[in-house]
Amino acid sequence: MKQQAIALCLALIAGAASAQNIRIGVVTPLSGTYAGIGQQVKWGLDLAAAQINAAGGVMGRKIELIYEDEEANPAVAVQKAEKLFQVNKVDFLTGTVNSGSTLAVGQVAERNGRLIATTVSFADSITADKCSPNVFRVNARAGMQSAALADWVGTTYPNATVFYLGPDYEMGRSTVAAFKSAAEAKGAKTVGEVFAPLDNKDYSPYFGQIRAARPTVVYTSVAGNDTVRLFNQMAEFGLNRNLQVVGASGTVTSQNLPAIGKAADGFVTGVAYSLSLDTPANKKFVAEFEAANKSAPDLYGVDSYGVLFFYKAAVEKAKSVETDKLRESMRGLQWATPQGMKLMRAGDHQALQDMYAARVNGGKFEIVGKVAAAAAIGPDNCTKF
Repeated sequence: MKQQAIALCLALIAGAASAQNIRIGVVTPLSGTYAGIGQQVKWGLDLAAAQINAAGGVMGRKIELIYEDEEANPAVAVQKAEKLFQVNKVDFLTGTVNSGSTLAVGQVAERNGRLIATTVSFADSITADKCSPNVFRVNARAGMQSAALADWVGTTYPNATVFYLGPDYEMGRSTVAAFKSAAEAKGAKTVGEVFAPLDNKDYSPYFGQIRAARPTVVYTSVAGNDTVRLFNQMAEFGLNRNLQVVGASGTVTSQNLPAIGKAADGFVTGVAYSLSLDTPANKKFVAEFEAANKSAPDLYGVDSYGVLFFYKAAVEKAKSVETDKLRESMRGLQWATPQGMKLMRAGDHQALQDMYAARVNGGKFEIVGKVAAAAAIGPDNCTKF
C-alpha cells in the first residue's frame, strides 16, 4: 500500500508539472520521402527547446514538444493535428512540411482556436490568397527565394531559356510559378514545364522533353529523396552537362547532398540560410547544432530552431498563451535568429529576411548573390483578415 501511495503521489506530481508546461504540437514527416526534412525540423526544435528550458523556460514554464508523423500527407496531417489539439491540448502547433498539409492544418487550427507556424512550407498561397489569421510563416516563401535566384540568373545568363520540372502538388506548382514570374521579369524565356508525382522513382521519361526544348537553364523544386533520384538520373543520362541547374531552397540541402554527391556541383538556389553565413550568431548555432546532432543544420533546421524563439518572444510580449493576445503580439514582432533579425509582417503573417543565391561547390554551399529583405518580400496579397 505504501508503495502504491508513493507511486500515486509521483504520478500526481508529474501530472501537475506537465500541466504547467507549454505544450507545442509538432506535425512533421518522420517517415517517407520527406523524412530527412522532418529530421531537421525535429533537431532544430529539440535544440531550441533544450536551450530555452535550460534558461528558465517561457515565463517560468518549460516547453514540452509532442511529435506526430504526418508522412507529408495532408489527410494524415489533419488527423494528427486534430489529435494534438483535442487530446493533447497543445497550446501551439508547428512542423508541417508539405504545403498542402500546412493549408489543411491551418483550417484545423482555426476550428480549434489555436495558432500554427510553418518553418518549411514554400507555397506563396499560405500567406497570400489562402492566408489565415491563425497561420504564421517564419521561413521564406517561394516568391522570396525566387527574387534572389532570378537576380543571379538574370545577371549570369542574360535572356536565359528556362525549362521547369516541379513536384505535382501545391508547393511544386507555386514555386515554379513564382520563379517563372521573377525570371521572365529579368528577361528569361520559358521553353517548357512538367510536373512529376511526389516520390517519383524514374525521371528519365521527362528528359526527352527537356532535350527537345534546348534550355540554357533547368529549374526544379523537387525535394528530399526525390532530389537524389532526379540529380543522379540527370548525371547518368548526361543531361546536366551543357545546362545550368537551379532550384528552390529545399531541393539540395545538407541532408540529401551526400547522397547526390558530385551531381549537385554547380547547382544554384535562392535561400534564406547558408552554413557559410559569417556571423557570430550563425557560427555559435552551427557549433551547437552539430554538437547535439552530429550533423550540420540546413534551412529547415535553422528555421525550426528559430520558431521557438519567435513563440517565446510573442508569449513574453503578450504575457499570455491565449490565442487572441498571442496573435496580436506576433504581428509586427521582431526576433533574433541565427540568420539575423527577422520581422513578422503584420498584414499577411510572412517573415521578412534577407535572401541569398547559393551555389554548390565541392559538396559545400557558397554565397554568390544577395537580395535585401525589403526587396525580396514582395507585396502583401492577403485580403482575408
